[in-house]
Amino acid sequence: MTHLWVRAEQRPNEERVGLTPEGAAALVKAGIRVTVEESSVRAIPIVGYKAAGCEIAAENLWPRAPQDAIIFGLKELPEDGTPLIHRHIMFGHAYKGQPAGRELLKRFKAGGGTLYDLEYLVDETGRRVAAFGYWAGFAGAAVSLKCWAAQQRGGIAGPVAKYPGRTALIADLERELAGMPRPRAIVIGALGRVGTGASDLCTQMGVAVTKWDMAETASGGPFPQVLEHEIFLNCILARPGCPVFVPASAKTDPRQLTVIGDIACDPTSDFSPIKVYDRATDWDAPALRVADNPPLDVTAIDNLPSLLPVESSEDYATQLLPSLCTLTDLSSGVWGRAKVEYDRHIAGL
Repeated sequence: MTHLWVRAEQRPNEERVGLTPEGAAALVKAGIRVTVEESSVRAIPIVGYKAAGCEIAAENLWPRAPQDAIIFGLKELPEDGTPLIHRHIMFGHAYKGQPAGRELLKRFKAGGGTLYDLEYLVDETGRRVAAFGYWAGFAGAAVSLKCWAAQQRGGIAGPVAKYPGRTALIADLERELAGMPRPRAIVIGALGRVGTGASDLCTQMGVAVTKWDMAETASGGPFPQVLEHEIFLNCILARPGCPVFVPASAKTDPRQLTVIGDIACDPTSDFSPIKVYDRATDWDAPALRVADNPPLDVTAIDNLPSLLPVESSEDYATQLLPSLCTLTDLSSGVWGRAKVEYDRHIAGL
């Protein structure tokens, strides 16, 4: 019997989950054994999973799960160097030259496990079957506006925290921006899920948005128009051939730009389109100041949907459930394609 083991997230400020109780019930009904770990932080309570017929395990017990179990989580595993013997479904961030990703792949190779990277679960056309993109864009634009508002007050953005829902987030932003003229924003990748979420947040907050996508960036750059907006929201994943939108010279070039929201957030990738910073930011310090006079702050939080953990979890889980229902056959479909991608990268170690 196929056995799916939903682990507790171990990363700080991570309350999302990729399977709801309703989805778990559907998997159990389909004959899949589902174990869900208890969690001290998960946004969706364990009681629903119990009612759905799931087995319940202690928090962080997954390393001792049966070897044939498929371990399902969202964000990174603890970087303890231990070999990984299981098959894992997760965002590995391992295929774009990231140093930490290379170490993760070495752990899989050492243990004989397999990574089914959620970013590389794609349909026959190459489109991702599930993504947190909309909520990443929505929350990323919100944090970027917080960074801009802090600049108007002569400071830098302070810590951010989760919200019970989008209504509470909007109300908080309204308070922060009260009495301020609105900045102009440019969204690159505006036609995608991430860009749509970012544009929706900006529109709701009265921010004028310039929407760019493939047609506007096909020339390959340079793109001086980016520097003519107060806020730039990058919603394009780093990949080979990705143009540079913000060169290193932007720190000293004449510009209106004072906030970069790198929502795609892949600063350690060789293909990052933003060359003024080299590390992600976090909830405690969401803004990284990379230049002064005028200030230039970069915000690049890599788990933005966690600011709205319930809504983003429910949305993502709904998208992913049809693929989870096919876990009984890992040799074809989305799982087969993900395995081919894993094998290709593991062969290069």
